[in-house]
Amino acid sequence: MILNVLAAINSIQDGILIIDEKGIVQKINPEYTSITGVEEHEIIGKPLLEVRPEAQLIQTLEDQIVQIGVYRNVNGREYVVDMAPIHEKGKLIGAVSICKGKQEVIQLSKTILKQKEQISWLEKKVQSSYQATHHFDSIIGSTNGLSDVTNMAKKAAQAPFPILITGESGTGKELYAQAIHQASKSASHSFVPINCAAIPKDLIESELFGYENGAFTSAKKGGKIGLFELADGGTIFLDEIGEMPYLLQSKLLRFLQEGTIRKIGGLKEKNIQTRIIAATNQSLHDLVRKGLFRDDLYYRLCVLQLQIPPLRERKDDIPLIVHALIENQGKEWVHKHPVIHEEAVECLKNYDWPGNVRELKNALQYALCMMEGSIIEKHHLPKHILNRAKQTESHSNSNIIYPSTTLKAGVDQAEEQIIKQALAQCHNKLDSKKDAAKLLNISLATLYNKMKKYQLN
Repeated sequence: MILNVLAAINSIQDGILIIDEKGIVQKINPEYTSITGVEEHEIIGKPLLEVRPEAQLIQTLEDQIVQIGVYRNVNGREYVVDMAPIHEKGKLIGAVSICKGKQEVIQLSKTILKQKEQISWLEKKVQSSYQATHHFDSIIGSTNGLSDVTNMAKKAAQAPFPILITGESGTGKELYAQAIHQASKSASHSFVPINCAAIPKDLIESELFGYENGAFTSAKKGGKIGLFELADGGTIFLDEIGEMPYLLQSKLLRFLQEGTIRKIGGLKEKNIQTRIIAATNQSLHDLVRKGLFRDDLYYRLCVLQLQIPPLRERKDDIPLIVHALIENQGKEWVHKHPVIHEEAVECLKNYDWPGNVRELKNALQYALCMMEGSIIEKHHLPKHILNRAKQTESHSNSNIIYPSTTLKAGVDQAEEQIIKQALAQCHNKLDSKKDAAKLLNISLATLYNKMKKYQLN
């Protein structure tokens, strides 16, 4: 066994020097000679200070304090030394010095620096992959409560509490979530979006919370970081929160209560500073009533709730949204500044937009593809929107009354006709004029004046 230990020491690519409790050198290896230039016959069995008066290992023997990375320059040879006392059964029996040559240290430092740069690059790449791009300036519209929602969202951005955003599909729930993140103190950290409906239910826990090495059969070697940990210091956006499996909701609730997560297969919980913004196009209240969503989680998420109105309830915003969208899309697609005809805008306003702003954007992209020049005409819009606009226009026209004369003349005609009907109804009565005046709720003198005006007998 002793021979094996000595062979191992000789094989180490670092310089090794060992002294006993009296400071007598017991062993050096070939690499020590290579680094310091000291041969075995010059030092073995001799007091260390006798051969190398400048040696600091004796100090380590005396104070029993480990020293790391001590720079040495002896006889023009530069190297770095780690020194430590050696104990056996609690008793000091010597000390060991481990040396690395200057060039080796320099090369090692370069390698470490390169690895740090790679890690930094990867961290920046990950962060850039999860960065919000929209601000409150990106939100267009001010009518029918949208300005109230935006003002509330701006206030909510300054608080660390969970936020629940509700609204129909395509209303811009993620747009609001990104804007809130950008206006918060966490704007420099990651914004991590995840659609709870898009991930298989048996994978969503590992995606959100990660797993340890060997947690399950198909687990990757070394484990996996979860999206909550990836969003540490920032925001995680849980879209379609109503689709989260019921059993996983309890783990999300624990995070909201304690601020900790535990990876699958993990034994320890980890503190995470991640803000939750959840969104849904369903009624969570109805899901709670049906037993599909935890009521305690619902109330935890509902600290701040934003309800985004559908586009059909704020049609005055359509022209503003249209011009902003075609400006952005036009630059990106056709490399010009297209415009849209007023008739096309009116056609868009006459449509109810069940898909909200997302559907409007799709319609404008279609129109940009169909237009021949730089103007979007009415006939460039999708056919289903044109057909709906025609139906609306036809229905509106059927309810319009076009006047054939002036207002005063029309009133006089109506008044004359009413008086004639009253006189005809009472003509067989003894006091026909008096009864007609009573029927019309006017005085008898007024009736005679009206009859004179319209030349009635």
